[in-house]
Amino acid sequence: MSRFQNKVVLVTGGTSGIGLASAMAFAKEGASVVITGRDPQALALAEKTIGSSARGVVSDAAKLVDIEALVQDVGATEGVIDSVFVNAGSAVPAPFGSVLEGNLDSMLDVYVKGPFFLLQQVSPLMPPGSTVIINGSVSATLGMPGMSAYAGGKAGLLSLVRSLSAELLPQGIRVNAVSAGPVATPAVARADIPEAVKAAMIAQIPLGRPASPEEIAAVVLFLASAESSFIVGHNLVADGGMSAVA
Repeated sequence: MSRFQNKVVLVTGGTSGIGLASAMAFAKEGASVVITGRDPQALALAEKTIGSSARGVVSDAAKLVDIEALVQDVGATEGVIDSVFVNAGSAVPAPFGSVLEGNLDSMLDVYVKGPFFLLQQVSPLMPPGSTVIINGSVSATLGMPGMSAYAGGKAGLLSLVRSLSAELLPQGIRVNAVSAGPVATPAVARADIPEAVKAAMIAQIPLGRPASPEEIAAVVLFLASAESSFIVGHNLVADGGMSAVA
């Protein structure tokens, strides 16, 4: 298929996991893809992996100066953005009693402040018919030990989906979210999570396994495409049945 032929897509945090899988899927369907990340080497590798239709921009999703520079860069180079996938971030489990002010600030910066100002600044580049997809999480609605700071940030992000749906729809921009359960990403593989905790989490998923990044990317592309043209302000949960039986 070529659902995104001649379209420009911005994917934040596009160097690995769900972001990279989504960027690759967009590119395979004809899009020119701008990916962001903090590590120049990881960006260069992701560009090579995706192919000639990808362009990387070093940008920290939590820093306003980087966001401003990113939007200026995209405006000068691509001119328009047809879809934005707000994906950047990471989950670092931490017991409630050990969370420090800086930990919480970091979560709120990357999951609330950063996306808020990114979309505020990039929306003028988005023509009618454009889409915003936000990477939420079932952690925002399901209580999970060790995820309090992360879940708070994601909850704020999902609330933003509803507000921005009302704010941006008059401009012809649809805003939706995908909330995944556990996903088998490189970041999760690297995280210092006890095997017993991983096993307990998998046991909560009726399908009996985590999602692949490509499975979540398929949902992202659906929400970005004309196939979802009557879906606005929705949080599409893709968690293998986890929240259905919680």
